[in-house]
Amino acid sequence: MAFTTEERYRAYADWTPEYIEKIKKNTESSPWRTNFHIETPHGLLNDPNGFSYFNGKWTLFYQYFPFGAAHGLKSWVHTESTDLVHFEETGTVMYPDTPLDSHGAYSGSAMEFGDKLFLFYTGNVRDENWVRHPYQIGALMDKDGKIEKIDKALIEQPEDTTDHFRDPQIFNYKGQYYAIVGGQNLDKKGIVKLYKAENNDYLNWAYVGDLDFANDMTAYMMECPNIAFVGEQPILLYCPQGLDKEVLDYGNIYPNMYKIGQSFDPETASIVEPSELINLDYGFECYATQAFNAPDGRTLSVSWLALPDVEYPTDAYDYQGCLSLIKELTIKDGKLYQYPVDAITSLRKEAQPFSAQKESNNVYELELDFSAGTKHEIVLFANEEEKGLVLSVDTEQGQITLDRGNCGQPFALDFGTSRSCEISPGALTANIFIDKSVFEIFINKGEKVFSGRVFPDADQSGIVITTGNPTGTYYHLDYGRKTN
Repeated sequence: MAFTTEERYRAYADWTPEYIEKIKKNTESSPWRTNFHIETPHGLLNDPNGFSYFNGKWTLFYQYFPFGAAHGLKSWVHTESTDLVHFEETGTVMYPDTPLDSHGAYSGSAMEFGDKLFLFYTGNVRDENWVRHPYQIGALMDKDGKIEKIDKALIEQPEDTTDHFRDPQIFNYKGQYYAIVGGQNLDKKGIVKLYKAENNDYLNWAYVGDLDFANDMTAYMMECPNIAFVGEQPILLYCPQGLDKEVLDYGNIYPNMYKIGQSFDPETASIVEPSELINLDYGFECYATQAFNAPDGRTLSVSWLALPDVEYPTDAYDYQGCLSLIKELTIKDGKLYQYPVDAITSLRKEAQPFSAQKESNNVYELELDFSAGTKHEIVLFANEEEKGLVLSVDTEQGQITLDRGNCGQPFALDFGTSRSCEISPGALTANIFIDKSVFEIFINKGEKVFSGRVFPDADQSGIVITTGNPTGTYYHLDYGRKTN
């Protein structure tokens, strides 16, 4: 259904139980519900938030509008895990219910302080003229999951930004707490601002400066900035909306990109010797990636596998959006690698040599080898006419192409149906995770990644090899969740 502005911002209490039950049943009837990815029981899921470790468990929230496939009055849903693969949803824990977040509890981050989890997020407020007033605010969650909001703004909107100022990320650098916030300056150019917690008090933040990371200043907004470290090297992840494609080409409506620095200098608010700008993901859906440095030494990330301002076939079933697998970030030979955490192998239930299949349940992993100097083409989600998601691998030229143009329900056609990337010529590997309507493809254990959604027809569940002879293993995966 199409939502009016009034409906998007209607109070949660004003929606009837009958309406909720109706859309819940509609969502449950969808043929594209995932098996091992986090998705909403109904309504819209967007940015991952508050990714952290707290109370002996991995904690992950997501942005939520419960009442349909629309961006409306947002809240936070809490999930937790012991292995970063199996997540249990405990419910909506943070609502837009104060004067500082009356029109949405927007995106943010989290950090453990003592026996509490500090949640640092953007409160969205609209005045009587519908002008937005963003506040960077906080809340504390105890070990029982109870939320106590802090009743003051921790960072006010700066005088040199528009009302596009959001998505605070708190991080620890050498024992000192810092935060970055994405924004837009008065010239309508995207910026990132750095703050320091005075005396390491999360209630008191001092402005350090606009982050210097060789920003080309062609984007009009920097959404979801994150700094995480691999060793001493900072990785700056961000979504530069409106980036000039002459700076770096991308196919999606909005990109998710990164730079790797040699070091971080908080005194000058600088990413020292930043790399060139690089696409984080070469697929169709990857946005709002959130990363953090885990207490066990790993650098972990998770992404929203959807995009703003795009309609999806699941909208007809009153839901939209899912999260990616949890990935570990490493740096090898100056390159960022992203690969699912080791515990993902716990989903493997059966193994068999890779071969073509007439049908499957579209819940599996392929671990494939492509020899040097060869060309290959595989069709996933294939029907008898060999139509589906086409993966083309050319190890001689070093080219990988993915085309979803003949895979079920069409959508986002304005942005094309194929994506590609270059890679060094030679033999390569691919780990391919298929989950009903999700694909995540990791080339050379995460040197390149293709993520996205497809919505196959009922007869599209096979695997076809149309060119070449890749070898490897087919794993049936099972999370233990029933899907249609």
